[in-house]
This record gives sequence, structure tokens and C-alpha cells, in this order.
Amino acid sequence: MSPVSNCHGTATSVNPPFRSALVSVALVATLASRAVAAEDVVLADFEATTYGSWTVTGDAFGPGPARGSLPGQMAVNGFKGQGLVNSFFKGDDSTGTLTSPEFRIERKFLSFLIGGGSNPEKLALQLLVDGKVVRTATGPNSQSGGSEALAPESWDVSEFAGRNAILRIVDDAKGGWGHLNVDHLAQTDTRSPGLASNVKRDLTPRRRYLHIPIQNGAPKRVVTLFVDGKQEVRNDVELATGKPDWWAVMDVSAWKGRKLTLQVDKFPEDGSGLAAIAESDSLPDAATLYREPLRGQFHFSPQRGWNNDPNGMVFFNGEYHLFFQHNPYGWAWGNMHWGHAVSRDLLHWQELGDKLAPDPFGPMFSGSAVVDWNNTSGFGKPGKPPLVLIYTAAGNPTVQCIAHSTDGRNFTKYSGNPVIPQVTGGNRDPKVMWHEPSKKWVLVLYVELPNRGHTVHFYTSPNLKEWTLASVTEGIRGSNYLFECPDFFELPVDGDPKNRRWVLLGANSEYGVGTFDGTRFTPEHSRLPGHRGQGFYAPQTFSDVPSTDGRRIQIGWYQTETKGMSFNQAMTIPLELRLTATPEGPRMTFNPVRELESLRNGKFQFDGKVVSPGEPNPLAKARTELVELRAEFEPGNAEVTFTVRGATITYDPQKQEIVVNGHRAPAPLRNGRQRLTIYADRTGLEVFASGGLTYVPKPFQPKATDLGVSVESKGAPVKFTSLRAYPLKSIWNPKR
Repeated sequence: MSPVSNCHGTATSVNPPFRSALVSVALVATLASRAVAAEDVVLADFEATTYGSWTVTGDAFGPGPARGSLPGQMAVNGFKGQGLVNSFFKGDDSTGTLTSPEFRIERKFLSFLIGGGSNPEKLALQLLVDGKVVRTATGPNSQSGGSEALAPESWDVSEFAGRNAILRIVDDAKGGWGHLNVDHLAQTDTRSPGLASNVKRDLTPRRRYLHIPIQNGAPKRVVTLFVDGKQEVRNDVELATGKPDWWAVMDVSAWKGRKLTLQVDKFPEDGSGLAAIAESDSLPDAATLYREPLRGQFHFSPQRGWNNDPNGMVFFNGEYHLFFQHNPYGWAWGNMHWGHAVSRDLLHWQELGDKLAPDPFGPMFSGSAVVDWNNTSGFGKPGKPPLVLIYTAAGNPTVQCIAHSTDGRNFTKYSGNPVIPQVTGGNRDPKVMWHEPSKKWVLVLYVELPNRGHTVHFYTSPNLKEWTLASVTEGIRGSNYLFECPDFFELPVDGDPKNRRWVLLGANSEYGVGTFDGTRFTPEHSRLPGHRGQGFYAPQTFSDVPSTDGRRIQIGWYQTETKGMSFNQAMTIPLELRLTATPEGPRMTFNPVRELESLRNGKFQFDGKVVSPGEPNPLAKARTELVELRAEFEPGNAEVTFTVRGATITYDPQKQEIVVNGHRAPAPLRNGRQRLTIYADRTGLEVFASGGLTYVPKPFQPKATDLGVSVESKGAPVKFTSLRAYPLKSIWNPKR
């Protein structure tokens, strides 16, 4: 956030009561006769509640200056004081103009702060002299991602000295980034360092990495990499102007010895910027990697930058492949790449770098992966079936594309992309599977349709390249059911291979259960609740897990904010999904995969223990940073509370609910018993109850010094059929 004080220095005062009105100042000399710089003339600072004498048309600018972000908008920063012009009023599709009264040009420069969308013709701050536009400026953002930050700019207006002019802010743009942010318009003789355009640095790398300085919250700059003059990568980067908060990494090993050019669209003239970028064969801070204070110790998180949705989860060549939405050049969302990590045991992950980078089709949004065992695509080689990634390229238009590999390490984007053209601007996140009965590939795609809301489109293909629309499944208008990131798979009910159902899952893990004939999904039960906690989103299940295993394994995006770290967010522990019969119909259960048991590093066991109210804590010696706790008990009328590193997990038998750090979720008894499993890491809790019918993820950062684990009963004694606490090893440092 920007400071709330009015830091306008010695600017002349604005006509009261409207500090956003233009200032009229009588000059004591003309511009030509000035020997020293005169005081600035603040034309508008937008600190009042109205626009004063400015003229407003349309509805984009609202009734007056905004006080920062507007509803539905990302955080706005970089403005001065408390107010600014923000044409996001009523969203990106609103339009209008905001025009100043006439004023006399009395200084050499006209300075301002500007941000928002980029469209010089439809989205601009304009200076008009004699009714003609003589200067124009627009924001920096033209595609998905970006930042709402305002940055300083200025015009040299000395050629218009003594002439009358007006300022006009135009918003005639609609759709993404169809708005502009403007603040602190002033005339000045002292031009502060502004923004230089298309700043370049040439280099011929001899080492593997470029270390790029990042400053969290800095205005995002468009950084483009050219290789031998050809554009290869374009990213929005919070490039540090001084001391960085952390160093991002760009792997340039594929271009060693070739001419690289890094270009920044706009950058402060006094910033160190590109000059600070250094070559290296090692990662920054390699000695402390994975040992950072807020690094989850049995949850996957990227080495650097932001992650969100898991993507392309597939078992291939003996490895679990986890791709993920990744911003390698920022702590927040943006620059969507596909990061890549592999594991042989679902626990210990090796990060392999980014495999899909933004290209002319746009940033790389979510998708899935399959093994084309029969080489229907033709991408394979004898004895080497291809691994095929299916993803959304979120440019304009937004389309579906594929990439392929035979080694699981090196990927080639298909030259015939896109394989599915845009349906609407809200189409994304393809999930693909092979449907054996029909001998076809099936793709489910989230599509937002006008007047129909959230839908899932089903496509079929013989070869992963050519797709035909087969059917459309409607969501529930106005709800999040089937909203983005769909997953689709078949499960037996209670393990019975003759009693199987299909599950269609949405990003919030709500799901439907029904039948599928190869073209159409027919739900028998819909909008069923998935997880019951917080901070869990966009889960995906692994494809091509060997039939000898037979499990459906899911990982979700675990929204664990880690301020002060060079990484942000994580993935949940791997979960095994099953369908179980209930009186209401088949329901999905979530349970931790068995592989997690290999992390156990000791045991505190109290099977058969009776815990009475006021009794000393039987788990007092189980002090540990990382813990798995399992308990089975018949609560009767007793309220049972576990405290794990300061977090409380209480079972309320009267309401048959589990309360995780104040968050309530239904957790019915099964045969009069409750079975709980609790995992606690540095960044959160994952709680399982009622045989997995209730799964409660909960981001949480315990105090580093609080290692306590306890259990107590209230109201009556409780007998624990089993009560066990297991200290856990780190997946990053097995010797811990």
C-alpha cells in the first residue's frame, strides 16, 4: 500500500475545498526567464471525495476518486496519498472519460503516476492543446497477469509554454485490463528520474543460470529474452531497482555461447536493473535451499517463486510427474509457466525446471497429461510411447494446445497448435483421459457461457490432435460447482469392480457422481461437498498409475502464504480417493497415501488408554516439529480436544462436528466411533475424520518454539482404541 499522508513537498496549494481541482497560479516570470527551478504546480492529486471541476462521462470513473482497489480488483499500489483515478468502477467493461478544466502550461514538464491496462487508442491519459492530442500515455498491462501498480512518467511540454491545455483520461476499452489508474498530475521544472523505454543488455552466457534480482511488490516490467535476435521468452517481472528481496533463476543452458538480449519495456532511469543480473552455475542461496523457516517439510513447494494449480499429473517411466502453475520471476501470481518435478515415491521430489513457458499464444494455464500408449498421436518412437501435455494458452484468443516428449524431460510444443480453438474467453483447464470402451480420447474443458454460466464441455478425439464436441454438462448458475479445473475419473464403490461410478470434480472439489457412455456424463448426485476446510483448490489426480496399483491419487493446491521467503504456496500431501456407499448414495473419501508412513521417525503409543477430564496429558513427551497423529475412540458424551503445536482440533459429539482452529465441519460417527488422522507441518494442518468422509485442510503457521502435542477430554472419560503420535522426517533432509 502507498503511504496515507499527502507527500506533495512544496507544491502550491489546491483551491479548497477540492484538492483534486486544477491549480491556477500567477507566474512572476515566464519559463524562459527562470534562473532556478520554480515550485511545482499540482494540477490534481485526487484526494477529495469528488472530482470537483473535472467533467465526467460514462460510468468507468465512478462518483469520485477511488481509495485504492475497487471490488474485484487486484491490489492497487504506487499512488500518492489516499486517492487516485481508477476506472475499474463497475469492472473492466465500464467506459467513460474524465476531463480537466483548461489550464496554462507554466513549467517544462508535466509529471504523473500511471498504471492499469495498455491500449493507447482506447485507454489513455491525453494532453490536448488547441483541441488536438499532443501527448498520450497508457498503462503497462496488455495480457493476463501484470500488476495494478502505478509508476512515474512525465512529458516534456516546454514547446507549449504559455499555451492553454486540458487533460483527458479516456477509458473506451472492455475486457481484461480495460481500465486505467492515474494519480498526482503536476507541472514541474525539475524532472525526477523517469522511465527509460526498451532498456537492453546483451550477453553471451557461459554458465547455466542467470540470477535476476526481484523486489516483491515492485511494478511489473515486461522482460523479453531474445536469442540471436528472435524472441524466446516474455515475462512480467518485479525487477528490483536496488537491493533485491530474492533472486530468481533463468536457465539459459540451451543457449550457451549464443547472443542473448534482455530487454525491459520500461525501467527507472536510476535503477540498477539489468546491470545486476549475474551468470552462475549454481542456484542462489543453495546452502539454505529447502531449510528456509517457512518451508513445508513434507509438502512440495517450488525452489523459487509462486505456485498454484497442480498440472499434468501422470505416472511415466517409473516416476510420478507433477507439473504445476509456476511464476519463476515473482512471489505472487503471474507469468504462468509449467514447473516440473518428479518423484518415485510421491514424497521426495526433484524439481526439473520449467517445461512450458509463455509464448505468442499467451501464458501457460492449467491442463493435464497422458501417456499415449498406442502412439495414436504419432509423437512416439518404437518402444517409446509419448508423454503428451494438454494445456490452455491464455492469450487472445484463449486456446487449447499440446506438447510431447518421449523421455519425460524434454518437451516440444506441437507445430499444429492450437488443437481446440477458443469457445469463449472463459474456456480453460483441459483434462484428458483414454476411454477404453469407445477407444477414444476424452477431454473435459471448463467453459463459461453467456447466460448459461459454468459448463463442462466434453470432446472426443482419435489422436489427441483433432477434437470433436460430444456434449455439454451444465453447472449450477451462480455457484462454484464445476467452476474451472475439472477432473474426471472412474472409481469402484467400496472396491467392487462391478459397481463403478464416474466422478466429475470442480476446482473447489465439489463433485458429481454418475455414469458416462463415452460422450455424455449423466449425474446421479451432483454438487456434493469435497474438502471441508480452507486453502485447498484446483486438485488433480494422477493418470496412468499402473493397474497393479489401482489407486486414484490426488494432490491439491495448498494455499500457504510464506511471507519473507523466496517461494510462495505449496501442494497438499498426496491423497487416496475412494467411493464408499452411504445411505445418501456413493460418497468420496479422502485419506493420506500409505507412502507417508515411511516418514515416521519414532512412535508414542497409548492404545487402550482412558483419558479422563483433568488427567495429565499422555502425549506430553511427544514434542516434535513435524507430526502425524492417529486416534480412534468412542466419544460418548465427551468432547475430545487435540492440541498440536498451538492448533486445536476438537471433536464435538453433540453436533458430530470437527473443529479445526475454529473452523467447523461435519464429521459423523461411524459405528459409534470416530477415527482421526492429523498431519501438522510448518505451514498447515490436514485433518481426516469419519473414515475419510471429512477432509479438513487448514493453512496455519505455528510458532517455531511450540512443539507440544496433547489430548484432553471434557465432560466424561474417553477410551481410545488407539492413540499414536509419530514424529516425522523431512522430505528435503532425510537426516533430520
